Amino acid sequence: MTARVAPSGKSATYVALSGGIGGAKLSLGLARLLGERLTVIVNTGDDFEHLGLAISPDIDTTLYTLAGVANPETGWGRRDETWRFMEAIAELGGPTWFKLGDRDLATHVERTRRLKAGEPLTAVTLHLAERLGVSARVLPMSDEPVRTVVETDAGALAFQDYFVREQCRPAVRALSYEGAAAARVSAEVKARLSASTLGGIIVCPSNPWLSIAPILAVPGLREALKARAVSVIAVTPIIGGKAVKGPTAKIMTELGLSPDVASIARHYGALLDALVVDTLDARTVTDLPVPTSIANTIMHTEDDKVALARHCLALCERLAVRS
Repeated sequence: MTARVAPSGKSATYVALSGGIGGAKLSLGLARLLGERLTVIVNTGDDFEHLGLAISPDIDTTLYTLAGVANPETGWGRRDETWRFMEAIAELGGPTWFKLGDRDLATHVERTRRLKAGEPLTAVTLHLAERLGVSARVLPMSDEPVRTVVETDAGALAFQDYFVREQCRPAVRALSYEGAAAARVSAEVKARLSASTLGGIIVCPSNPWLSIAPILAVPGLREALKARAVSVIAVTPIIGGKAVKGPTAKIMTELGLSPDVASIARHYGALLDALVVDTLDARTVTDLPVPTSIANTIMHTEDDKVALARHCLALCERLAVRS
């Protein structure tokens, strides 16, 4: 590979790989700094059909967060939500384990309508982003369905059955990504990853096994990251042996991994040029397989999200020359 200096400053574009609430938080910080120069490639391994509707939880969390309409208490769903639809479903004896708020329901109905009319998920997502006033480009990891399956001590579970219906209680034995072998990287994702303006790729602090691994399972995507001429960095989702939110630490333990930064570094390995580690772990990160950069990675406020995003962009610029 020929060495080059990646674009920097106002000419550079960036790609983030994201899934879930933690990824959406950092994506918001990046979007505040980059606007339309940001592309977020979002996990769709969590997608499923429910009540006849096409549900894309991570895409919607990303869209709602970037649009400023996400529920601030949960991080998912829409703010100022009402639940009359779910009340009516309960009255009729329908399934209520997966909550669909009235305003959120409109997103799923419109997505389903457009998909059934023949539009690819990428086009539908771009339309929703435009209608919600999102300037960053939000792209699904593929237009073909890839579904995360969780092998547990209670048997194989579709992701939402494990995550929502079972509340992550069963012990995880393995994970697989059905449909990944037949999936393809979309033209839009290819274009963003190969753009001459690309300044860096940022793996958000999303669950590496539930949110990032499905993205990397799409044929050609991991290879595209390995062949890049810019730096790839990741923000660890583990702080002080714990996950800020979600079952990351639990899953790591059940898979026989120590829930610490070292395990995250080994998991990503040669894919990364650097791993951003929280200040809490600064003294414990030695002899890791990738270089580290220390920052406050806990994002309680928007200022926290912007500060971490700024740190990531600066790190990408420092690592810009790659051979």
